[in-house]
Amino acid sequence: MRILGIETSCDETGVAIYDKRQGLLANKLYSQVKLHANYGGVVPEIASRDHIRKTVPLIQAALEQADIQASDINGVAYTAGPGLVGSLMVGATIGRALAYAWKIPAIAVNHMEGHLLTPMLEINQPKLPFLALLVSGSKTQLIAVSNIGKYQILGKSLDDAAGEAFDKTAKLLGLDYPGGSMLANLAQKGVPGRYIFPRPMTDRPGLEFSFSGIKTFAAKTILKSKNDYQTRSDIARAFEDAIVETLMIKCRRALDRTGLQRLVIAGGVSANKSLRYSLTKMMQQQGGKIFFARPELCTDNGAMIAYTGMIRFKDNVQSDLSISVRPRWPLEELPMLDMQHLK
Repeated sequence: MRILGIETSCDETGVAIYDKRQGLLANKLYSQVKLHANYGGVVPEIASRDHIRKTVPLIQAALEQADIQASDINGVAYTAGPGLVGSLMVGATIGRALAYAWKIPAIAVNHMEGHLLTPMLEINQPKLPFLALLVSGSKTQLIAVSNIGKYQILGKSLDDAAGEAFDKTAKLLGLDYPGGSMLANLAQKGVPGRYIFPRPMTDRPGLEFSFSGIKTFAAKTILKSKNDYQTRSDIARAFEDAIVETLMIKCRRALDRTGLQRLVIAGGVSANKSLRYSLTKMMQQQGGKIFFARPELCTDNGAMIAYTGMIRFKDNVQSDLSISVRPRWPLEELPMLDMQHLK
C-alpha cells in the first residue's frame, strides 16, 4: 500500500509518499518563511495562495523521487485540520480532486495526530501505551496515549504555547521570523545563571501550562538590560532553560501520575537540542525510554500525513466529493483505530 500525503495547514507545503512495507519513499517540503518574514508572522492569504502554486509541482517531484507513477498510489491523505482554513482548503481540494481522478480513497488527517505519530517513522518506534508531550507553535499538551485514536489530554497550555513563546521572545530580542530556532542557537552562547526566569505553574499541583507570563518577564528583562550580543545570549539562555525545565517538571509529574515508562516528544519544539537532552537524561534516571523523530520531521511535513493516512486508511475514507476542513479539530474527537488495520 502506498499513500500520498499532502500537508498545507499553515506556512509549509509538504508532500510525501509512504509505502507500508518499504517506508518513506519520498518527502518534499517547501517553506514560506521568506514570504512572511517581512510581516513578522504568517499572513493567511499569502500562505494559501502560495500553497496553490507549490502543491502540484511538489506532488510531481515526489512521484519522480519515489520513481513511481500515479497509478501506483493507493490513497491520498491530506491535512483537514487544525490549521488556517484557507491553507487547509488548498490541500483538501487538491487531495480530493486527485483521489477522484485516480479512483482511489481520500483520507482526511488530523494535523496534530500526524505530529504525535511521527516518531513511528523511525526505526526505534515507541510501543503503546505511552505519554506524549506535544509541543509546537500552537499546542503544548501532555497526552496519555493508550491506543491510536484513544487520547486523554492530561494537561495543556492555558495561553501561549511553548513554540509561540519562543517566537515572540525571539522577536523581542531582535531576531528574524521565525525566531524560535534562532533563539535556541543564541542560547547556546549564553552564560547559565546570569538571569533567572520563573518556571510558570510549577509551584502548584497540576499538569497545565502557561507561557504568556514568561514572555512578559522576558520583555521586562530586555528593557532593563544592555543590548549587546552577550547580554541577549544570556537572556535567551535563561528563557530556554526556564521553558525546558518547566516542560521537564510537568512530564515527570505526568509519568508519576500515569505510571507510564515511555515518553514521546513531538511537534516543532521537540527538535530543540536542550529539550531533547534534558528529557533524555530525565528518562534515563527514571529507567524509562524516550522517543522522538529526526529534526527535519519535527516541523510540519508531508511524511507525517502520509504515514497517518496509511494507518487511517480503512476507517477514515471519504467516498463522495465533499470537501470539508476543520480549523479546530481536537484529538479527543478522533475515532480509536482497530489495531488489526496495522497488520
